[in-house]
Amino acid sequence: MNSATMAHLDGFHYGLVNPVLAYAIASIGAALGLRCTVRALDLPSKDRLGWLLLAASAIGCGIWTMHFIAMLGFTVTGSTIVYDVPVTIASLLLAIVVVGIGVVHVGYRPRGLPTLLVGGTLMGVGVAVMHYLGMAAMQVQGSVSYHPLLVLASVVIAVAASTTALWMTLNVRGLIAALGSALVAGVAVVAMHYTAMAAVTVHLDGRAVTGGLPASQFILPLAVGVAVFLTAGAIIVTMSPTETARASGPEPELIP
Repeated sequence: MNSATMAHLDGFHYGLVNPVLAYAIASIGAALGLRCTVRALDLPSKDRLGWLLLAASAIGCGIWTMHFIAMLGFTVTGSTIVYDVPVTIASLLLAIVVVGIGVVHVGYRPRGLPTLLVGGTLMGVGVAVMHYLGMAAMQVQGSVSYHPLLVLASVVIAVAASTTALWMTLNVRGLIAALGSALVAGVAVVAMHYTAMAAVTVHLDGRAVTGGLPASQFILPLAVGVAVFLTAGAIIVTMSPTETARASGPEPELIP
């Protein structure tokens, strides 16, 4: 039996390209999701669900795409990396569901600190759960282990920043507030990702890697699909009239 050796890990194989792209897509997804949340909160309770579901989908898709764009720059010296496709897709669905629970909670509960803390915690945990399930899909020629304190730190970062982004969404209105909330949420997911990756250790033992695909063969097409979805969502938000515009009604016609 071959003895295991610790592998060298590189999370920045292409320099800053992956982190910058990852941050951009995370911020875009967050911007769309948080704006949808604001739209939902301006509506009567019975009319909010559609906007909240769109918000959850946008944030979850942004988180997932951020993770795997960042992972395209992750290498393990001496090992190939492949991903279990069903588990990878499950991580996307789980991100949407868990974030959705947090967003729906904020959308239907009375505004206040308890609602904010529960919603932020659920959203932050959704970020972390997606990450570690995505990591569970990763297969290398050895075993993967994690430093417990860094894992805990990654979850705390995700929860704290997600709660801050929700607070800004609920309490500060306007374009600058929306941009600030999105940038904070982008920091949350990217900081969580790289903190969590700092916790990773790989010991190579020569085992065969089977049953998975390289990220370039299926993650890139999925990422393009997510980008199309976020673009379509942004168009919907832009074109849909706000509740204030609905209430004001159409401009009166001038009678000659």
